[in-house]
Amino acid sequence: VTHGGEFEDLRIKSAKFNDKYFDAIALGGAHKTKESMYKIIDWTTDNIDPNKPTHMLGIGEVDDIFEIIERGIDTFDCVIPTRLGRTGFFFISPPLGNFKNRFRTDIDKPVFRSDPKPLDENCSCYTCKNFTRAYIHHLFRSRELLSYNLLSLHNAHFLINLTNKIREAIINGKFSNLKNSWLS
Repeated sequence: VTHGGEFEDLRIKSAKFNDKYFDAIALGGAHKTKESMYKIIDWTTDNIDPNKPTHMLGIGEVDDIFEIIERGIDTFDCVIPTRLGRTGFFFISPPLGNFKNRFRTDIDKPVFRSDPKPLDENCSCYTCKNFTRAYIHHLFRSRELLSYNLLSLHNAHFLINLTNKIREAIINGKFSNLKNSWLS
């Protein structure tokens, strides 16, 4: 794992050391803003072999996923899908999901009390295929553990599906189009 906080010289030194002695690179945190995180990624990826697998720790926001992949990060991990699920939030794709609402909404909202739709009409996960927003709203309001599991399952599937779409777009030379359709 590369380290060095927000200090460019330490990040570069750490990147070069890791590149010399390890077969893969992971980037640690210690960033205060998204902008500083993107700078840290650039400092690192500019100083490692681009053919080595590169992993980013603690990334799970939709906009960050696009940004880190564009900067050369191959894989990432984060607790966001389950943390959001346990607190009643679920990811939604465009056009309902957007940069302003961070591609998520809260199942606890009264509007979902009698909503017969799946969490995300563009999703094919187990939760969306088998349960309505109204039922999950009821479970969540009743503090039934199943609601946390269903929301977490949906959120994990959502992010995996998004990365599959990104992979396909990269292969087809349409990454910029996909990124713009999600983040514009």
